[in-house]
Amino acid sequence: MASSSRWRRLLSSSPLCYQLTRRHLSSSFGPPPPVTPRRVVVTGIGMVTPLGCGVQTTWKRLIEGECGVRAITLEDLKMNSSFDRETQLYTFDQLTSKVAAVVPCGTKTGEFNADLWLNSKEHRSVARFIGYALCAADEALKDAKWAPTEQEQKERTGVSIGGGIGSITDVLEASQLICEKRLRRLSPFFIPRILINMASGHVSMKYGFQGPNHAAVTACATGAHSIGDAARMIQFGDSDVMVAGGTESSIDALSIAGFCRSRALTTKHNSMPLEASRPFDCDRDGFVIGEGSGVLVLEELEHAKERGAKIYAEIRGYGMSGDAYHITQPHNDGRGAVLAMTRALKQSGLHPNQVDYINAHATSTPLGDAIEAIAIKTVFSEHATSGALAFSSTKGAIGHLLGAAGAVEAIFAILAVHHGIAPLTLNLNKPDPLFKDNFMPLTASKEMLVRAALSNSFGFGGTNASLLFTSV
Repeated sequence: MASSSRWRRLLSSSPLCYQLTRRHLSSSFGPPPPVTPRRVVVTGIGMVTPLGCGVQTTWKRLIEGECGVRAITLEDLKMNSSFDRETQLYTFDQLTSKVAAVVPCGTKTGEFNADLWLNSKEHRSVARFIGYALCAADEALKDAKWAPTEQEQKERTGVSIGGGIGSITDVLEASQLICEKRLRRLSPFFIPRILINMASGHVSMKYGFQGPNHAAVTACATGAHSIGDAARMIQFGDSDVMVAGGTESSIDALSIAGFCRSRALTTKHNSMPLEASRPFDCDRDGFVIGEGSGVLVLEELEHAKERGAKIYAEIRGYGMSGDAYHITQPHNDGRGAVLAMTRALKQSGLHPNQVDYINAHATSTPLGDAIEAIAIKTVFSEHATSGALAFSSTKGAIGHLLGAAGAVEAIFAILAVHHGIAPLTLNLNKPDPLFKDNFMPLTASKEMLVRAALSNSFGFGGTNASLLFTSV
C-alpha cells in the first residue's frame, strides 16, 4: 500500500511523468477492432391485442375493418373488494372517458386465457402485463421455431421487452392497505409485480436465455425503442437472437382517471365505442386507452439463413430523437418526428421515395395527429403529396396500447411488407383538411407492393422512435 501511495504522489507531483505514463498506457493497447454492423431480420412474431390473442386473429380482424374498442364496465376498473361498492360506483361516475380497447379474455379461440401461461403460484406473482408478454413471446418463438437446447445458443439469445407504466392496479391496492392500516396484508410479490423489467425477466427465465436482458421504459415509444435497441445488440455482436417488444395493461381506475385529468382521452364518443378512436378525422378528440403486447424474434441474417428460418422482413433503420420542448406536446413543426424518421432513413440507406407505407403513431388527438402529418410531409415531400405513399393509423381499430403500441404497430408494418397489404384507418369519415393534395390515410385495407414500411412511435417527455422494415 505504501509503495502504491508513493507512486500516486509521484504522478500527481510530476505532470510530465504523468502525461508520459498515460500516453504509454493508452497507446499500448492500440486502436479498438473495427466493428461492422450485422444485418438483422424478423423470424417470429406474436401478439395479444384488443382484436384477439394471436397474430392470425388480430391481423384478419384488422384487415377486415373490425374494431376492438368497447364501453368499459365497473369490473374493468379492477378495484378489489377492499373498496366498497359506493366508492367503486363513485369512481366510475367520475371518469369522463368510458371506452377502452380491452384484450378479450376467456377460453374461446382467439381469447387470452391466463391459465395457459401461468400456474397458481405465478397468478400471485405475475401481473397482467407480464402475462401478455409471456403469451406473445411464446407465439413468436414458436413461429420462429427457435427453441435452443445448447448452452452456447441460450447464451447468445437475449430479451428486450419494455412497458410504459407497469401494474398501477397493484399500486392502487397497496395504497388502500396503507389507508386501512393493513400493511401486513401486502403481498411479498408486490415489487416484482410492478417492475417493468420483469416482463423480460420472466421470459428470460422461462426459456433460459442468458443473452442481454433489457427493458426500455420510454412511455408510448417503448415498444419501438425495445425493438430498435435489440436490433443494435445483434448488429454489434452482443447476441445472435433477441426476443423483443412491448407490453402494457393499464386499463384500471387510476390510469384512466389520470389520463382523463390530463385531457388526453376521448370523451365525445362514450355512447359509440366503435367510433371513439378516429385518427386524422375532424371529430377526433383524444385517444382510447388500450392494452396488449407485441413481441418479435429478431435474428442475425446469416444465423437465420443457416438454420433455414422463415424471414418476414429486415429491420433496416432505427431513428431516435428528443423534442426538447414539452412534457406532453410535440413542437408545432414536428421537428422531433422529422429527426427520428430522417435518422431511420439515413441508417437504412433508402431514399424517402423508396418507402411505400407508413404506420403512423397518430393516436386520435387533435394536435398530435396534425403535427405528425406535417412531419411526414416535411420528410417525404412530393412522395407524400403525390399519393404514392400510403399511410394509416391502426389505432382506430385497437386504441392506444401505450408501451405496447410501438411493438404491435411494428408488427403491422412487418405484415404489410410480408403480405403486401396496407391496413386501413378506421373511422376516418371526415378527413382533416390538412390532408389535402392526395395526402390521405387509407380508408380501406389495400393490396399493394410494400417493399419498405416505416413505423412511428412518439411518447410523453418528447421521446421519438422510427423503425424502417424492408423485404429481404
